[in-house]
Amino acid sequence: MAQIVRPSSTLPAIRRIFHVMTADGIDLIGEVAAPIGQSRGAILCLHPLPTAGGMMDSHIYKKAANRLPAMAGITVVRFNTRGTTSEIGSSTGEFDNGKAEGLDVAAMLSYCFDTLALENVWVVGWSFGTDLALQHAKDLRHKGMILLSPPLRTTTDEELRYWNTDLRPVIALVPELDDYLQPDAAQQRFSLVPHVKIIAVSGAKHLWLGEPYVNRVLSEINSIVTGDQEALPLEF
Repeated sequence: MAQIVRPSSTLPAIRRIFHVMTADGIDLIGEVAAPIGQSRGAILCLHPLPTAGGMMDSHIYKKAANRLPAMAGITVVRFNTRGTTSEIGSSTGEFDNGKAEGLDVAAMLSYCFDTLALENVWVVGWSFGTDLALQHAKDLRHKGMILLSPPLRTTTDEELRYWNTDLRPVIALVPELDDYLQPDAAQQRFSLVPHVKIIAVSGAKHLWLGEPYVNRVLSEINSIVTGDQEALPLEF
């Protein structure tokens, strides 16, 4: 019998904690949540700002790992960037405001492809993680990027213009009531890269709090990764 999907719902998946070493010797800790059946695609999650509490368990990513393998057949790879702690442990090293974290992104993309042998991989950044994606997720093997609440805090115009030379899809979900970059301002900033698709989400805020917004974000991710057009069900 189907049950309502709640914030605490943890649906069936194959879950495994892993460690990955970066080129400069940082030990990253994370988790893979894979479908019990065949994987239809995968997301690599780049979390919000660790100095403001961001980590691999930030709620959208925790809920993605708890739901998407079972509901959409999507493999979810989450990890803590250097110097970041979550319930499963800490990655070594120190926060570097997105600079040395580029080595974390590179190591994790290599892990997704070379070790896990994932296919149809998309990079999902949230807040600080969107700056990491725009600046560092240039591995030619991933399919594109999904940006949640992009603040464009440290990404320069020059770094944005790079994506005019790389035409893989970039989709930005921008909350109407975002604390840092609202849809009109996002349209202006991203106008430097005409192929970026901006989806304005009415009523949403930077942290996507509330089940209707969680469902919207996860449904958009599913649609982009798998091609499914219907919203994820509210029961499972």
